[in-house]
Amino acid sequence: MLSSSEIEDYRRDGYVTPEFRLSADWIEAIRGAHDRLVFNRPEFADYCSAVLAFDTWFLNVARIPEIVEMVCDVLGDDVALWNSSFFAKPPRVGTRTPWHQDGEYWPIEPLATCTVWIAIDESTTQNGCLRVIPGSHRSRKLAQHNQNDAEGLSLNLELDSAEFDERQATDIVLEPGQVSLHDVYLFHGSEANVSEHPRRAMTLRYMPTTSVYRHDAPTRTQQGGPLSLSERTLFLMRGKDRSGDNDFRMRR
Repeated sequence: MLSSSEIEDYRRDGYVTPEFRLSADWIEAIRGAHDRLVFNRPEFADYCSAVLAFDTWFLNVARIPEIVEMVCDVLGDDVALWNSSFFAKPPRVGTRTPWHQDGEYWPIEPLATCTVWIAIDESTTQNGCLRVIPGSHRSRKLAQHNQNDAEGLSLNLELDSAEFDERQATDIVLEPGQVSLHDVYLFHGSEANVSEHPRRAMTLRYMPTTSVYRHDAPTRTQQGGPLSLSERTLFLMRGKDRSGDNDFRMRR
């Protein structure tokens, strides 16, 4: 699914926006599923860190063959889905996602994940599109993060400002149905939505099964939902569990 140049971009920059995009029918179906989720759980109107715990319909998106194929292009042929989140960012009240590395939160050993970020609405600089620091993943290390429990943040761990130069940031502007893929070590974040337009986005988190999701590791509960990381269900999406140690039991 990914061209050789797109794979090269992902390796070099830590992210890629491929030519592929989801159909309008898929986007409408995802919007409908999110509307159902918010109707049943109004507290998730802005952000839900674990949508699969509340509606397994979202697994249909994770199983779209083209998406799985793109993930396998960068992770290999044995992959598992361990989470999906929804960042809604309603007009004028959308929260800010502080600069961070995803791996700072996650109990995966060795640390490895490809995130598929799906634009459900147009994602622009005005409504809080994803921002990244290209190449910041290359050290394969976690940088210094500080706890920030201020209101209006979707996450509570923030990269220390001395770790990066925000002037190097690139905005990932997407149309509905477009996707981006990014590496677990990439520095990224997003601003609040100051526009009159919603900025809904869905994320899918895939890991190679050569890694192990440590359900027994001490973890924190992320903001945006009551489900701790130790309670996430792991779904085998392609191939087999190469580690032999992953636990695929249903947890919710």
